[in-house]
Amino acid sequence: MEILVFLVPLALMLGLAGLAAFLWSLRSGQYDDLDGAAWRAIADDEPPPQELSAKR
Repeated sequence: MEILVFLVPLALMLGLAGLAAFLWSLRSGQYDDLDGAAWRAIADDEPPPQELSAKR
């Protein structure tokens, strides 16, 4: 039971750190353009190379 003296404050500190990280990400604009990031992830950067017309 005395381990709870360490685990409960540790859990509270980790929870507060996670909340602080989430609030920081909201304030820094991480969630402003979700659609743009999704389209950039699947968009092709360059066209595929042309295949040779005569296959051997």
